[in-house]
Amino acid sequence: MSFFRPSPITPGPGQESVWDYPRPAKLEDTNKHLRIIFNGITLADSRHAKRVLETSHPPTYYIPGDDIKLEYLVETSRRTMCEWKGICVYYDIIVGDKRVSNAAWRYVQPTPDFVDIQDCYSFYASLMDECYVNDELVQSQPGDFYGGWITQDIVGPFKGGSGTMGW
Repeated sequence: MSFFRPSPITPGPGQESVWDYPRPAKLEDTNKHLRIIFNGITLADSRHAKRVLETSHPPTYYIPGDDIKLEYLVETSRRTMCEWKGICVYYDIIVGDKRVSNAAWRYVQPTPDFVDIQDCYSFYASLMDECYVNDELVQSQPGDFYGGWITQDIVGPFKGGSGTMGW
């Protein structure tokens, strides 16, 4: 079986190509200003986050619990395992009369290379009302499996949409 691999978009000045990101994934600090808004509440506001970079994926941001209004997150029974990052639990988000299921996650048993995100949470931008990186409204990564955030400084094409599982 052969898989189609798309041609990477050439990054312009100040841009990164997801095709230059490593595999396996790597973790790095970021001082970008991240904000997440849901049902009129700013759930997260941070300049101390981390980001995970992996080939063909826009960055996934992990925000320290201290920068999140954790009272709106309710742990669910959903658990997953990532070969790079470890064991993950998921959270519903409930603000007022609005609820989204499994909208955030955290690695409770991270692998040694990802231990720095153990107390950090990530959110599906597609399930939030607004997510910002440095005041830019992000676009969510296609599909419902990955949680990358797309901004103008990131170019693809991006894995996650229909027909991209074989990349």
